[in-house]
Amino acid sequence: MEFDPEILARIQFAFTISFHVIFPGFTIGLAAYIATLEVLWLATGHERYHRIARFFTKIFAVSFGMGVVSGIVLSYQFGTNWSPFARLAGNVIGPLIGYEVLTAFFLEATFLGIMLFGWNRVPRGLHVFACVMVAAGTSLSAFWILSANSWMQTPAGYQMIDGVAHPVDWLSIIFNPSFPFRFAHMVTACYLTTAFVVLAVGARYVYAGRYHEDARTMMRMAIGLIAILAPVQAFIGDAHGQNTLKYQPQKIAAIEAHWGETDGVSGGVPLVLFAWPNEATESNDYQIAIPHLGSLILTHSWDGTFKGLKEFAPQDRPPVAIPFFAFRIMVGLGVLMIAIGWLGAYLLWRRRVFESDWYVRPLQYVWPIGFVTILSGWFVTEVGRQPWVVYNVLRTADAVSPVAGWAMATTLALFVLVYAIVFSGGVYYINRLINKGPEGPAVEPPTGVPNRPLASAHEATRAAINAPGE
Repeated sequence: MEFDPEILARIQFAFTISFHVIFPGFTIGLAAYIATLEVLWLATGHERYHRIARFFTKIFAVSFGMGVVSGIVLSYQFGTNWSPFARLAGNVIGPLIGYEVLTAFFLEATFLGIMLFGWNRVPRGLHVFACVMVAAGTSLSAFWILSANSWMQTPAGYQMIDGVAHPVDWLSIIFNPSFPFRFAHMVTACYLTTAFVVLAVGARYVYAGRYHEDARTMMRMAIGLIAILAPVQAFIGDAHGQNTLKYQPQKIAAIEAHWGETDGVSGGVPLVLFAWPNEATESNDYQIAIPHLGSLILTHSWDGTFKGLKEFAPQDRPPVAIPFFAFRIMVGLGVLMIAIGWLGAYLLWRRRVFESDWYVRPLQYVWPIGFVTILSGWFVTEVGRQPWVVYNVLRTADAVSPVAGWAMATTLALFVLVYAIVFSGGVYYINRLINKGPEGPAVEPPTGVPNRPLASAHEATRAAINAPGE
């Protein structure tokens, strides 16, 4: 049996990065949430903020550990599976990752111990400061990693000498053309991901009639953040799309499954709601589209046009199906986020949210929404960049190490096995922490609030998987 080293190397990196990205995507937002709770506790003295912060700090510790373990192998893969890439881009990518270690990791390492174990052992102000510093460290980590990845998407500030990229302007490298949009888009996604986890946990407690005060605080804070950030994310995404159209037009053409056809005489481009992209015939099967809407969204003009896939050489086109479908999953879930946030805000305004079982009960199962959205966006970004590792500089096929296919296949199988064990164990323990709930004196719910059994981890997971439309 023949193993293709390039395909296996791509699958291996895609698997490890997809597994890894969901944990930073959660902990970046969770660290900021814990820091916010701590500041509110310090400012108001209300113990519920203290209880919730301490509760989510335990979940943060497990998620942070899983993120560190799953991310270590990524650095090694640069040298083992992608050595030509490391040789060409190492002078740029290496320092950016090094800056992450020197700033983000050192900052987190300095204050993480105080955050996790300093409860009631250090002054309250010091503990709050430690939580704020850990939150800052996670955001700094995102800053440097996204700067490095964005440089691979839109390289700038370098010159090629003997096939090696040499930095000439670090500000241009760090703040490359796509970085501001991708950083804002990703960090906002992290906050929304955490908000939906907090919302689901709070809804489980509210529906079960447990941890009355803490659960209601969780839901209020989560709904408020979602109602504000979800529509803001839509505007950030639009700006990101404009930037991508300028610097990576092939990616946009793949996302829209736009082969070059327009609406007709007017020249407007339709928005393809659904289709089955057919790369063999260079057309879309079973297409459902809205005339001119593609032009309006991407060019902000009713009759605007942009390049179709047929205008690029076949060897320069990305695969179409994955970016096309992943983008629609991401956008669809984004619309659902806005609907959940605005409906919740309306019910909060009417003081009816906690009594509306039809709203609270489904919210127990919304925790995967943010994770699926992040993964969908990541697939759009990375698959849409193909066939390039460094856009218009180094092709993926030329970046693979001369490693035997069977070796790639063996390590891939081992990664899948080990990650499955780590992931299963971590999720099981996190669900045990959720079932245990916040520590502190139990607060009985008011008269008339139902006392139902808490949804088990198995039920929550099964419902999330089988729920229509997810």
